[in-house]
Amino acid sequence: MLYEGVLRKMHTEIGSPVQYYLLFENDFLNMNQALDKSLKIEFIKFQCLNCGEDLPIYRQGFCKTCFYETPVAGDWIMKPELSTAHLDKEDRNLDYEKRMQLQPHVVYLANSSNIKVGVTRKSQVPTRWIDQGAHEAIEIVEVPNRYLAGITEVALKAHVSDKTSWQKMLKNDIEDLDLVEWRSRLKAHVPDEVAEYFIDSNTETEIEFPVLQYPEKVKSLNLGKTPSYQGVLKGIKGQYLIFEDNTVFNVRGSEGYFVGIDIN
Repeated sequence: MLYEGVLRKMHTEIGSPVQYYLLFENDFLNMNQALDKSLKIEFIKFQCLNCGEDLPIYRQGFCKTCFYETPVAGDWIMKPELSTAHLDKEDRNLDYEKRMQLQPHVVYLANSSNIKVGVTRKSQVPTRWIDQGAHEAIEIVEVPNRYLAGITEVALKAHVSDKTSWQKMLKNDIEDLDLVEWRSRLKAHVPDEVAEYFIDSNTETEIEFPVLQYPEKVKSLNLGKTPSYQGVLKGIKGQYLIFEDNTVFNVRGSEGYFVGIDIN
């Protein structure tokens, strides 16, 4: 069974466990059904997610030119506090930035390898938490635009990490934490202009991932250096495929790579 197409981050559906799908132009693959099977991945060419050309991928699935030109890769993506659409001020494309920035956003706590604070559009809950490999998460505030979420994250990351240790996450080296208590502790550090949006509930989201075997050591597969790889798929967590020989493959980190996938 052979699939071909350009890699994009896996589509997910919350469930027990999470369902993962690789979506290609004319086909899709439910990755859960590939568990315990031999999976072969072959790099064929690059395909920039913006221009579609066979050019080396620079970042986030884009060639270098597109990365610095497309509005989909503006600085405000990674640093929400740089959002300016609420001021009617353009970064790269004001229409796109208004659509993305001027909608409800959530600042949250997630626990994947450690507790961390993050930002996502409300429409991306719980997708964002799944993508990070978080086994539990909770919302702190829900605000009307990305800028307010960004300044809240900046204020809170002085008191809690905004980074995930992907190696610990993949090895399932985790501990359960009381996210409600953590949120209460951080409430005093929420900026004044955001205080009215604080969410005061006891609802935590718990996430179960389809993993049969966690790696003891983590060996990262880079298709640029190893264009062909074959291994038995033992789990999927975050946006990573976990193989029996401790190899892990970051699908999202390989966006823009056109590949062939064979399952036996």
